[in-house]
Amino acid sequence: MSEANVKFSEQEALDFHGLGRPGKLEIVASKPMATQRDLSLAYSPGVAVPVRAIAANPGCAYDYTAKGNLVAVISNGTAILGLGNLGALASKPVMEGKAVLFKRFADVDSIDIEVDTEDAQKFIDAVALLGPSFGGINLEDIAAPACFQIEQELKERMNIPVFHDDQHGTAIISAAGLINACLITGRELGSVKVVVNGAGAAAIACTELMKAMGVRGDNVIMCDRKGVIHKGRDDLDQWKSAHAVETDRRSLTDALEGADVFLGLSAAGALKPEMVEKMAPQPIIFAMANPDPEILPEDAKAVRPDAILATGRSDYPNQVNNVLGFPFIFRGALDVRATSINDEMKIAAANALAELAREAVPEEVAAAYGGHTHSFGPEYIIPAPFDPRLMEVVASAVAEAAMRTGVAQKPIENMDKYRQQLRARLNPTAAVMTLAYEAARSNPKRVLFAEGEESNVLRAAIAFKEGGYGTPVLVGREDVHDQLRALGVDKPEEYEVLNSRNSPLVGRAVDFIYARQQRQGLLRRAVERMVNQDRNYFGAAMLALGEADAMITGTTRPFSQSLNQVRTIIDDAEGATPFGVNIIVGRHQAVLMADTAVHERPNAEQLAAIARSSAAFARMMGLEPRVAFISYTTFGNPPGMHVEDLRGAVKILDRSSVDFEYEGEMAPDVALSFEAQRKFYPFSRLTGPANVLVMPGLQSANLSAKLLRALGGESVIGPIMLGLKQSVQIAPMTASASDLVTLAVLAAGTAAA
Repeated sequence: MSEANVKFSEQEALDFHGLGRPGKLEIVASKPMATQRDLSLAYSPGVAVPVRAIAANPGCAYDYTAKGNLVAVISNGTAILGLGNLGALASKPVMEGKAVLFKRFADVDSIDIEVDTEDAQKFIDAVALLGPSFGGINLEDIAAPACFQIEQELKERMNIPVFHDDQHGTAIISAAGLINACLITGRELGSVKVVVNGAGAAAIACTELMKAMGVRGDNVIMCDRKGVIHKGRDDLDQWKSAHAVETDRRSLTDALEGADVFLGLSAAGALKPEMVEKMAPQPIIFAMANPDPEILPEDAKAVRPDAILATGRSDYPNQVNNVLGFPFIFRGALDVRATSINDEMKIAAANALAELAREAVPEEVAAAYGGHTHSFGPEYIIPAPFDPRLMEVVASAVAEAAMRTGVAQKPIENMDKYRQQLRARLNPTAAVMTLAYEAARSNPKRVLFAEGEESNVLRAAIAFKEGGYGTPVLVGREDVHDQLRALGVDKPEEYEVLNSRNSPLVGRAVDFIYARQQRQGLLRRAVERMVNQDRNYFGAAMLALGEADAMITGTTRPFSQSLNQVRTIIDDAEGATPFGVNIIVGRHQAVLMADTAVHERPNAEQLAAIARSSAAFARMMGLEPRVAFISYTTFGNPPGMHVEDLRGAVKILDRSSVDFEYEGEMAPDVALSFEAQRKFYPFSRLTGPANVLVMPGLQSANLSAKLLRALGGESVIGPIMLGLKQSVQIAPMTASASDLVTLAVLAAGTAAA
């Protein structure tokens, strides 16, 4: 997986991995462990019952343990990313990262295992003995040629899927792109002439999969550092010799003459423009060396404007990104308890990806790329990495291929139901938060960081800028650039700083605020002091005057104080009521909670307005809104006071033309349980569990959000301010630099909306 255009400092990367709980993984119990009875069931004596069941029928391990959703990510560190052989221990951050991607993209639990040996046979023996623990093995960052032997022997010895992603992940994604590039250029796989530059694990796997899909072996020329791999060479190992051909061509330049396809898995700069010129019309060029490709797309296009190009980088079209494949391939394989991942399953995944790229792109994916709607063509032959349909499309295709080829131990009887289950497995907001970051990169904004002298704010501004999300504008004093330099910024002068004491914009800010407040008892000298001494007033004025697109503040003073200062300068949006909404990210769902920041006791009209704006924000976050007005009582049971405003809000929406579901008043446990709604309240208008909770008052909303944040940490995002004329986000005083970056991205996103 490559994100070559995302920049960050070394210290930020170390902080990400080291602050708080070290590393990126933790083990969380999936069953309650609160009482002695829970512990007795989990361990002794209750655990004896599933132990006996598994002893009698080993297949029961999938029913009574985590085996069926557990993948081991295993390496010996001999080929770590592009860093080389740095050893097993040094590979651990990468393996933890791979485990995180499994969970994030496909809800597959994963444990990293680092095996401290370069002896292939010892590695094989060690991993083979782990078979009872896992439902699948993902091999990673193992150097060739040992990786070929290791994978082959493990596949023979183990009765679970074994998959070396460095080989097959790249092969599957590039095969999907090749299918579509051939379709666009009117070529057939059976007649296409391919040159593969590189003869490592990924190159050989790509070549083998292409041939399995119909590319003729005598139409493929593979090159290594010594030139063309031909049958006259006597220095080839068994894996290279399998792809040697009869040819009089001896160099990459010779091989490319008249070739339809260049598949590069070698080194930066290996493909020269003059070589591209000699290729066939509409050449297909996959330059996948990382971090820099064999040829930059602009250089290839300069000599061959008709070329179709793909790279491993996210800053060019058609990224060959392994995250499009391995999570969903294992998802499908695990769900049918496959004994292996065979060629038919890989081909099914490639075809599914190719077909997905030919479909209309969802709105949320388009939003991630600055609103540009991708459509199938030369610059969109591979789906976007964050397309929410990947889980359903790829996993189901792999599962069907496993069943068709007889390696599925638990066939799926109802594929439509299975696809629904796949859609439900992932948290949509987690995906859309990622899309929000992509959208910020595609449509960068100017964001004011009002507290630009605070170290965590400066760290956030650095990450915001280096991540490519937009331009930070720092409100601070003369030493801000020195602080940036102390934090490791090479060119601090590139950061724009607005000093409220001596900026040439101070006069405009004073004029603007004085015009608004002169009839509210404020003298001009008082306004001058406000602007000179308080960054919130100055920053908000700069925002109102168009010097930035959004603003973030809040780390140095209570939320209510910051909000009051901002609202002195920034008007409410027309017809809106300002309020705060928190995103509560659960394991398999996300819920919005409002109002968590402004209205102590909202009336019916305000509650209805909060519901409308929250529903619109939910759609922006990829959720189809189902709004519940929350109370301690559900439809009058038990009877009580303070529910009339909630009922009034429902009546207001009844009289309006709203395009979202809503219901209330409801207790939270009923609102969040569709089963309870159907069983006890069949008249409820919701068609699923509520995902927007409109709270009856500020106390209940704010306390709930802060309690959840204290218990769940990063699972609570916000509060996010909605309803102001300009986009302002007010962070909690406890916000980390990472929290501030998220809010800055959301501030930019709501400004765009």
